Amino acid sequence: MNFSENNVYITVKDHSVSGEEFQLLLDADLQLLKTHPQPAPENLGSYYESDDYISHTDGKRSLFEKLYHVVKQKALRDKLSIIKKYHPEKGTLLDIGAGTGDFLVTAKNDGWDSFGIEPSEKAKKIAVSKGISFKNDIKELENSSFDVVTMWHVLEHVPDIQQHISELKRILKPNGLIIIAVPNYNSYDAKYYGKFWAAYDVPRHLWHFSKDSIKKLFSKQEMDLIKILPMKFDSFYVSLLSEKYKTGKMNFVKGFLTGLRSNMKASGNMEYSSLIYIIKHSKN
Repeated sequence: MNFSENNVYITVKDHSVSGEEFQLLLDADLQLLKTHPQPAPENLGSYYESDDYISHTDGKRSLFEKLYHVVKQKALRDKLSIIKKYHPEKGTLLDIGAGTGDFLVTAKNDGWDSFGIEPSEKAKKIAVSKGISFKNDIKELENSSFDVVTMWHVLEHVPDIQQHISELKRILKPNGLIIIAVPNYNSYDAKYYGKFWAAYDVPRHLWHFSKDSIKKLFSKQEMDLIKILPMKFDSFYVSLLSEKYKTGKMNFVKGFLTGLRSNMKASGNMEYSSLIYIIKHSKN
C-alpha cells in the first residue's frame, strides 16, 4: 500500500468522543483511504468509550436509538437471507465484531453453528447473556474451519488489513463465503456532507473503502468478489447523524431527504452509502 502525507483526501473530526482531527490519506492505486495518524493499539479502546456507540450498548434512550433498533430487526433478517441465497447449506458461521450478538442469535435460531469474535468486553457480556459462544482471536482458529465468515461494518476497524484478509482466507473452508459490509466514501451522502459525514467515524474507522479497493484487496489474496449488494437503510441513518454533526441537532426531515436522494442516485451507479460484498476463494 502506498500512502503519502502529501496526498490528503480530506481532513475530518472525531465528532463523538475526542474532538480531535485526522487526515484521510489516499492510495490512488487501491482507491483506499487511511486514517492518519492511527491511534496506537493500546490507546484505541479509549475512542470507543461513549454511550453513543450504539452497537456496543443496545441503547434505546432516544427516538433515534429506538428507530435504529426497529430498522435493525429487518436488517438482521436481510443478512440471513443473503447467506441463505449464496450458501444454502447450513454449517459453521463466524461473525467477527459481533457486538451484542443479535445477528448471531438470528443465525443460531436458523440452525447455524454460530460463533463470534468481539473485542469489547461490555458488548460481549451482553451477547453471552443471549446464549452466544465466542472465540478469542482469529489467529487461534484452525485452518478451513468455517463455512461462512461475516464482518458487518467491522473491516474498517482492523489495524492490519492485509494480514486480516489473509487470516480470513485461511480459516475459510474451500467452498466457503466471506461477507463484508463497509461504508462507501464514493456515495452521494459522503460527498454531500464532506467532513461531517458520520461514516468516516475517525479514528475508530482506520480505513475507508471504495468498490475498487475491496476488489483489489481481496484479489491480492486470490479471492473473488462475486456480488455487490446495497445497504439502503444506511444512507438514512448516516445522513441523520451527519446532520447532527453538521448543525448540532438531529434534522429528521433533511436527513431523511438526503438519504433518499443518495439511494436514488445510487440506483444508477451502485454507489450506495454502505455496500455488502460477497467474496469466495478463486482457488480451491
